[in-house]
Amino acid sequence: MSRGSGSGYDRHITVFSPEGRLYQVEYAFKAVKAAGLTSIGVRGKDCVAVVTQKKIPDKLIDPTCVSHMFKVTKSIGMLTTGMKADSAMLVSRAREEAAKFRFTYGYEMPVDYLAKVMADHAQIYTQHAYMRPLGVSNIFLAYDDELGAQLFKTDPAGYYVGYKATAAGVKENEAINFLEKKLKSNPQYSYDEAVQTAISALQAVLSEDLKSSEIEVAVVSKDKPEFTVMDSEEVDNHLTAISERD
Repeated sequence: MSRGSGSGYDRHITVFSPEGRLYQVEYAFKAVKAAGLTSIGVRGKDCVAVVTQKKIPDKLIDPTCVSHMFKVTKSIGMLTTGMKADSAMLVSRAREEAAKFRFTYGYEMPVDYLAKVMADHAQIYTQHAYMRPLGVSNIFLAYDDELGAQLFKTDPAGYYVGYKATAAGVKENEAINFLEKKLKSNPQYSYDEAVQTAISALQAVLSEDLKSSEIEVAVVSKDKPEFTVMDSEEVDNHLTAISERD
């Protein structure tokens, strides 16, 4: 519990402080950063690329079992940043909502509507004293037949919006500053440029050269709208292209 001016106002999620703050929701945002990961998404002309760190917490864990990239439907991908257990629950909920939508309406759920539904779900957790906010920030990506490349992010407060590029996690602010400079002239990135911009942004904010085993990269594009997580060989090719370019 916080001390000083916030004392007592973080005991329940439904109690506002005199300054109009909900401390438990703010703590949920800190929980996202406490996971120690940084995730980045970049939207190109006809594609979306997302990248995140891959940290193995224990040497005895099988690395193939650790992932923050999830396929919700064949065309919608989900990148989670934050508490792993909360992430697993939200992935299951997203898949359930998408399956219900397809059963009810006979076609795949649009990614913007899925982001809205998941944001509404997160917002409900900020309204009841018997719940706690979920310490996860989600990035959704898909290629829509009508709207083209789509990139959305939801946060623990239940807010969602579409992005040209975005970031989540411990180095979120630094990554957003980097991306704002890169996208200042509103470039229309190709597939390779979008992937390499996302990886370059992650390397820049972490101030280190990353290996393919240390990151996960996933993409959707007009040519291949199915959500795909890149294998290590393809990631290595992009890392080599970045190092040669720099």
